[in-house]
Amino acid sequence: MHEMGIILHMANMLDETAKEQNLTKIGSVTLEVGEVSGIMTDLFVDCWNYFKVKHPVLAESELKLVTIPAVTFCGNCGKTYETVKYGKECPYCHSGETWLVDGNQCVIKEIEAESAE
Repeated sequence: MHEMGIILHMANMLDETAKEQNLTKIGSVTLEVGEVSGIMTDLFVDCWNYFKVKHPVLAESELKLVTIPAVTFCGNCGKTYETVKYGKECPYCHSGETWLVDGNQCVIKEIEAESAE
């Protein structure tokens, strides 16, 4: 369950950021999660809710998840297509000369916070 490790790392990083930026409260964290990142989003939210109470600056925060569609590029015909729908084989030319160009990330997009100033 790598979701727990990712959330723990995020919580620690957000604690450090809050100290550096003199933040008193983080209201929400928006996370972009790729469709083929391997992250189980329901477990991700459960882990967030478990760990946020252990971090005072995050105690009342909300985790917002934005799913990024997986896109694959075909090196043979130069087209892109939906990875989940078609897999590794290009639906246009049936080539296997393809690679994922988007959809496997896990990135903090936005943090809403209050400062002490």
